[in-house]
Amino acid sequence: MLLVASVLVLLVQMVYKSSSVQSPTGHPLPIVHKYYQSGDLLIAGIINNMFKFSDTLKFEVRPSPSSSDSVIVLTQLYQNVLTLVFAVKEINENPQLLPNVTLGIHIYNNYFSPSLTYHAAMELLSTKGRFIPNYKFDNQNNLVTVLEGPNSNLCFYVADILCPFKIPQLLYGSAPVMTHKNEASFLYKMFPSWANQYMGILKLLLHFSWIWVGVLYVDEHEQQFVQRVLPFFSKHGICFDFIEKFPEMTFSIFLPEKEVSINDLLSLVMGSTAKAVVVHGEIQTIIILRFLPRAAAFKDIPMKMKAKVWILTAQVDFTSIEMQRSWGLDIMHGALSIAVHSREVLGFVRFLRERDPASEKEDGFIGDFWKQAFGCSLPETTEAMTDEEICTGEKKLESLPGSVFEMSMTGHSYSIYTAVYVMAHALHAMYSSMLKHRAPADGGRKKLLRQQPWLFHAFLKRVRFNNSAGDLVSFDQNVEMVAGLDIINWVTFPNQSFLRARVGRLDPKAPEDKVFTIHEDAIIWPRMFNQCSDDQYPNINQDLCLQKHISFLSYEEPLGTTLASVALSFTFMAAIVLGIFMKNQDTPIVKANNRNLSYILLISLMLSFLCAFLFIGRPEKLSCLLQQTTFGIIFSVVVSCVLAKTVIVVLAFIATKPGPRIRNWVGKRLANSIVLSCSFIQTAICTVWLVISPPFPEFDMHSMTEEIILKCNEGSVAMFYCVLGYLGFLATVSFTVAFLGRKLPGSFNEAKFITFSMLVFCSVWLTFVPTYLSTKGKYTVAVEVFSILASSAGLLICIFCPKCYIIVMRPELNTKSQIIRRPNKRI
Repeated sequence: MLLVASVLVLLVQMVYKSSSVQSPTGHPLPIVHKYYQSGDLLIAGIINNMFKFSDTLKFEVRPSPSSSDSVIVLTQLYQNVLTLVFAVKEINENPQLLPNVTLGIHIYNNYFSPSLTYHAAMELLSTKGRFIPNYKFDNQNNLVTVLEGPNSNLCFYVADILCPFKIPQLLYGSAPVMTHKNEASFLYKMFPSWANQYMGILKLLLHFSWIWVGVLYVDEHEQQFVQRVLPFFSKHGICFDFIEKFPEMTFSIFLPEKEVSINDLLSLVMGSTAKAVVVHGEIQTIIILRFLPRAAAFKDIPMKMKAKVWILTAQVDFTSIEMQRSWGLDIMHGALSIAVHSREVLGFVRFLRERDPASEKEDGFIGDFWKQAFGCSLPETTEAMTDEEICTGEKKLESLPGSVFEMSMTGHSYSIYTAVYVMAHALHAMYSSMLKHRAPADGGRKKLLRQQPWLFHAFLKRVRFNNSAGDLVSFDQNVEMVAGLDIINWVTFPNQSFLRARVGRLDPKAPEDKVFTIHEDAIIWPRMFNQCSDDQYPNINQDLCLQKHISFLSYEEPLGTTLASVALSFTFMAAIVLGIFMKNQDTPIVKANNRNLSYILLISLMLSFLCAFLFIGRPEKLSCLLQQTTFGIIFSVVVSCVLAKTVIVVLAFIATKPGPRIRNWVGKRLANSIVLSCSFIQTAICTVWLVISPPFPEFDMHSMTEEIILKCNEGSVAMFYCVLGYLGFLATVSFTVAFLGRKLPGSFNEAKFITFSMLVFCSVWLTFVPTYLSTKGKYTVAVEVFSILASSAGLLICIFCPKCYIIVMRPELNTKSQIIRRPNKRI
């Protein structure tokens, strides 16, 4: 490719030499807009900063670089030039980094042109002031690295020229897919990977339920984005109203023949029902977007469409041209963009404030920038016309509106700043390694770097340091910068200024639940945008917000009424059983297994049925405090009573003639000890819960699409499961003891009924946990109420119904002779 490019240049020279007017030299026209600063080692930059278009060449007179070319400066991108200068200045003034080495700068503007990108790359391989590629006779241009960007297709052209020389290329924009492995091996990507950006956009769309979207993309990204990424989005439920290519960004876009493209794009976007439009563009894409409202006004098309949320990739940044200076920024208001994570760099704003055009003799960018930014020409750089205003020297960068020039460092500029420090730290590490191995110093090291440039790559790939902004800088295995992404909300103002507000974060290195974070309350949405608030949801057509209704388990709905009726019915049933037992308290079957325990168990079951009413109805502060704690304490009394009854039954049959000690324990003392101790532990757990993190009423806005769930937040999920876990432990012990005693003589034996009742109890609560976790809203509460009623009813029916049947229906069996007629059996 270097040979081909050189042949093209020679052909241009031959054309000039064969024309009727011989040019004084055979060299092609030089690149006018460049920045040069000498140094021991040279950092080059090939950047996009302005557009250039020329008059038609007649090949009769050698064209003049200043007279035949016109430029349109993207004033915002001048910050990229100044950032590179600032970073080199910092390093040269730092005695701890590259001591005794002065870094130089050579920055070229490529005018968004592939041919001029080739030209700039070959000029880097030439002696300063002479266009002879791969021939240098001075020692001042020791090129160590080239910074490229921000447009992603630049690196293809630069790689064609520099790849044979193994010169590192640091790309401060998004990288394209490189087809040649050899070229890719010398490319270092200072921008986060496309994969992370796509994942961030997908999570953003899914978070806001924007599953019907539009897509705009530039031609360079068709294969990578449209053919590979959009199908991946589709697999995750994203559907596309339209997928359209941007008009080509050349200066013919402003001419009538391109008017159709803008109008078509306008009609497509305005007629779309999609609320969000993904814009996969380049640095200059916003220039085209800002033409849409102007085209609508020119065509008398009303802009009363639903406002769109533009979702921009990190490559897109704010740029504008001079004719757009007075245009409003409303189209960008409320946009969301993925952006390089950046911070303010100490000293950068002061550096910008101190820029003085009069002292910048080597800055070839500043003249046209100053002219289009301030509307006046610098005396040193203009062939002044009589009616042209001359700058007084009082203009300062800080006086420009943000739509013309930003004083805070942008994401692309931050990538340039980081790239310069990456190169400096790698060089420092390489020179330190040479010193350890007693390599020749200074001149010898520079000569070695020129002769063996591939040695530098090993140090570049291993670089790892904290920059002055405090961020850790390093590359991953794909030589991509390890960094997170910010989610930016664009807020515009009538005075042509705007604010980039950080409203979220995408951090691939974070734990899974922290990879994507978004602060919805901080987002400013576009005007006329129907982004429903948390208490609203969109209609089917997604053009109107409907009010969500508050949902909770109430007495007025069938589910709440049914559960309340069942709770009352079982409460009355437990009361009836208690009445039967109290009326027949002196009969053998009531006395057989601790009458007092039966009374406590029945009363506790009545209370457990009644505690279901704490869960039904509108959650209030008091009801939320009492719900889980009351349920936990009452159920611990219920299960501890069952455990006490089981233990007493088993101990009563351990020996046919129990000794005095066992006889003393088999009675009230043991029963009371078991009930009190077990209940006390649960009471202590509930007390700790109420002290450290008590439950409280809460509005859940997001679990259901059309409902606001009013529920009781447990406060501490861990404490809630501690209460359930303790109940499960008591139930398991009770079931185990009852199971061991199930074969005791039937007339005395209550263990077999307890075994079956605890089997029902454990089954209900084992089923409760997964069901509780998988349901939402009022149905979660209904599941818990049902579990309370079902487990309590199981105990009531399995333990007491057989006894009630004998007491009421078969009183002849309720005698002492019937109870003791069977002989004792061993366990």
